[in-house]
Parts: sequence; C-alpha cells; structure tokens
Amino acid sequence: MKPVEKYYKRPESVLVMIYSRDGNVLLMRRADHENFWQSVTGSMNWEESSPLETACREVTEETGLETTESNGLLRDLGKTYKYDIYPQWKHRYAPGVNINTEHSFALELPAKVGVTLNPDEHCDYVWLDFQMAFDTATSWSNKEAILDVWQRTGKRR
Repeated sequence: MKPVEKYYKRPESVLVMIYSRDGNVLLMRRADHENFWQSVTGSMNWEESSPLETACREVTEETGLETTESNGLLRDLGKTYKYDIYPQWKHRYAPGVNINTEHSFALELPAKVGVTLNPDEHCDYVWLDFQMAFDTATSWSNKEAILDVWQRTGKRR
C-alpha cells in the first residue's frame, strides 16, 4: 500500500442522483453541515477499480438501498465534473491536492421509499420534485445532475 493511500482520500468520487418514476428526487442533509443538501456522494476507495463499484457501495452505505453492478439499476450519466475541494474537507486529501473528479450516476426507483441514513454522514432526508430539488441542492455538480435527469425524463414537476 502506498503511503498516500493509507492516510488520505482519493480525489475521485461519485454522485448518485436517486429519483422516483413520478418525478421526485431524494436529497439528504449532511450531518456535519446543517445547510448542505445533497444526493448520494462518496469518494472512491483506493482499491476500487470503477466508479460504478463505488456508486453501488455508496448507495447502500448512505441509504440502505441495495443495488449491484450487475442488476442494471444504476445508470451512468456519462458526465464527469472537476471541482475545487471545499476548504472544510481539504485536510482529508494529500497536500497539494485541490481538485476532485466526480462521476455522475442516476438511480430510478418505481416510487419514493424510506431510506436508512448513515448517521455519521446524514441527519435528514426529503423527497422533492425536480424544481425544488434543483433549488435545494447545495453543490453545482449536484444541481447539474438533477437538471440532466430532469431533462432526460421530461418530468414537469
């Protein structure tokens, strides 16, 4: 194991926008930042070989929902975003690492469901229509993923 892998997060992550067929988006409030609403997100572990593998793991860890690489539920949106790592989280990355690469995915569910939050990461969740979710999501990349899926599905509300 390389030393950087032992102590620092990998600057590559996933975002999974979960939505219901009737046009509602799941957003969760971060436990460490009460005004930060987001979709499922998470850094790739050093040993993970694909963003899809990470997306499956993160969905289960953050919501309790089960998905696997082989069941076809997760859809790669084919978009990758690069952004400056937020100052409050820079200490998690190796010195000099300032940019994170985020791969975006979507997960469509037949209907809204209850989720089991990981209390270390999130303290609340809500299902909102696409417009409200877009307005509520904190990060620009999360807003982009919501807008992308909203446009692809043609949902009006």
